[in-house]
Formats: sequence, structure tokens, C-alpha cells
Amino acid sequence: MLKRISAEELEKIIFERKDGEALDLSGCLLENLDLSGWDLRDINFDKSDFRSVRLDGADLSGCSASNAFFQGSSLKGAILRDAFLHSADFRYCDMTGADLSGADVFAAALHGAALEGLIADERTKFFEPRCPMSGAFVGWKVCFGRRIVQLLIPKEARRLQGTTYEIRVDKAKVLSIRTEDYSRSFTEAHSYVDENFWYRTGEWVEADRFETDRFTESGGGIHIWIDREAAIAYLG
Repeated sequence: MLKRISAEELEKIIFERKDGEALDLSGCLLENLDLSGWDLRDINFDKSDFRSVRLDGADLSGCSASNAFFQGSSLKGAILRDAFLHSADFRYCDMTGADLSGADVFAAALHGAALEGLIADERTKFFEPRCPMSGAFVGWKVCFGRRIVQLLIPKEARRLQGTTYEIRVDKAKVLSIRTEDYSRSFTEAHSYVDENFWYRTGEWVEADRFETDRFTESGGGIHIWIDREAAIAYLG
């Protein structure tokens, strides 16, 4: 169960904080608070729930907020430098002008978030796409029965990548279909998600619809991975 913390309690905790002390506020519930401009640096907010909280201009540098829930909160101009934000939920948040320099946003949910003016740098992990954004490349996916499909992504194919290893493309050519240990080859395989979507060796496949928002991770498209091991690991 989440532990509810009021603004007064939070202020007291921060005021009594010793220099260099790491605060653990994981698993907390903060609801309907205005924390705009607050100094919240180097606090562990893992698995905490920020419900309708204003964090505009707040300094969360060095914070850990893995699996934290921010949906519906405002983080305009928030400073999140070097923050650890694995799987944090920022869907529909206002993150206009937020600073993510050096932050790690692997698997963070950003669908519907306002990201205008957001600051990211070369140290920001998993914000910019890691797949080739031009030219042809080879991708992989696992189909029903753990058949491993090797795909050629042509240079003209649209491709998008959010904050995970998963990539969505709108077009690909099937190069091979094999078992995980390469012991058998197949001429066809069908998708786990859509049993009517078939991959056949030597044939082209095209997505019926293609979601153009890169942060809609489950959107329409052919879902692939840049390397074989990552595709296999996705299904466990």
C-alpha cells in the first residue's frame, strides 16, 4: 500500500535532511500538491504515485523514479538531469521545457505528453531513436511457435522507435524463418498478435496501418528488434 505524504510532511522531511543524505520516499502517494520550484534533488521516488501534482520548475536532478506514476501531473520546466526514470509513466503529462540531460528514460511511457522544448543531450539514454533512421537494415521478430523471422527493412520504409529496444516499421522483406537454435527452417510463420498476418520467405509484408506517434509503443506497424537476441529476449 502506498504511504500518503502531505506537502507539510514532505517539507519537514526535506528541511531536516542532513547534507548529502539520501532520502528514500519510494512507494509514496503524493496527491493534489503544488511542488512547483521545490528542491527535490537526489530522492528515491521509485514506485511512487504523483497524482495531479504540479512539479513545474521543480529540481529533481539525480532522483530515482523507476516505475513511478506521473500521469496527469505537470512538469513544465522541471529539472530531471541525471534522473533514473526506468518505466516511469509520464503519459499525458505537460513536460514542456523539461530538462532530461543525462537522464535514463528506458521504457518510460511518453504517449500523449507535451514535449515541446524538452531538453535532451548526448547523455540522455533511450530518448532518441537507436535504430538507423535512414538506409536499409536487418531486423528480427519472433512469431508463433517461436519461429525467428529475419527481415530486410528497405531504405524507403518508415521506421520509429520509442524508449525501448522495440522498433516499428511499415514495410519489410522476409529473408529467413528459423528455429531459435537454427536447427530447422520454415517457409512461413504468423504473428503472435494477429494470426492472419503471415510472413513468408522471400515475400514482402506491409503494415495495414502505421501509427506515426513514436511513443505509442503498441501502435500499428511491424514490430521488430535490431538484433536477434533482443527479439528472443522480449518473449522470455
